[in-house]
Amino acid sequence: MAGCGLEEAANTYYDLITRFVELLWGQSFHFAPRWHGETLGESIKRFEHFIALQLGLKKGMKVLDVGCGIGGPLREIARFSSTDITGLNNNAYQISRGKELNFSAGLSEQCNFVKGDFMNIPFPDNTFDAAYAIEATIYAPDVLGAYREIYRVLKPGQYFALDELCLTDKFDPNNAKHRDLKAKIELGCALPDVRTTRQCIQVMKEAGFEIVLKRDLAEDSPCPWYWDIDAHLFSWSSFSYSGVAKFLIMRAIAGTLEFLRIAPKGNSKLVSMMHTASNDLIISWREQIFTVTFFVLGRKPLKESDV
Repeated sequence: MAGCGLEEAANTYYDLITRFVELLWGQSFHFAPRWHGETLGESIKRFEHFIALQLGLKKGMKVLDVGCGIGGPLREIARFSSTDITGLNNNAYQISRGKELNFSAGLSEQCNFVKGDFMNIPFPDNTFDAAYAIEATIYAPDVLGAYREIYRVLKPGQYFALDELCLTDKFDPNNAKHRDLKAKIELGCALPDVRTTRQCIQVMKEAGFEIVLKRDLAEDSPCPWYWDIDAHLFSWSSFSYSGVAKFLIMRAIAGTLEFLRIAPKGNSKLVSMMHTASNDLIISWREQIFTVTFFVLGRKPLKESDV
């Protein structure tokens, strides 16, 4: 790491975390409503299909994936809907890895990546037939600006699907326990100020969207969404996705990389922070003050005067 700049060091650090998450979680870096008898991977695919259906995707449509990661949802939705999908990402390693996975899946012509910031989306007005963001815009420094950019590049009359981590209406800012849990989640997940579901909807409206559907999908889940990250819910049938396996394997990998000086010091500590953050998410859900799958479907009016 000697001699490299702060930006390069940060990217290297982020790249390593991306590899850990892909190894243990798969190509889609998000939560999903769960059904009994489903693996985590099956639940994630079903949720991605749900998003495609809500957007009304059809063959030939041009779709924007905002904050696409390495493109797990992008590839699954493209296969499911026969649409052409562009993934927007600001991390060079994730784009490079995503292109490799596109090629392996035979989707290089149907799916592509563009390096860019969702605060300044590098496309003209009215470019896309649909857009979605899965647990991505929560990282925006100015969420209203991000939604306005998505609104701008979306064609009139078309839809934007948002899946977000949010505080619920039961969060009480005057409650010390609630404030402490919120702060722990923000620290452990490297998040800015987490919004409530009401704030999320209000900001989408301020950006110009008509709200077609709003729902906390975690409430509809017959099986706990946290089944595979709760260290107290051990299952041999899903050991590779269990909280126990995630923590033990990631800690072992991080420690080995540090020992071999392949990774910078501090990776083991980060893994422990991530594990703690997952527990805080579960506690916050049980306190009914946090949700990991708040879904909003917005529509850009055919005319600005319709807003």
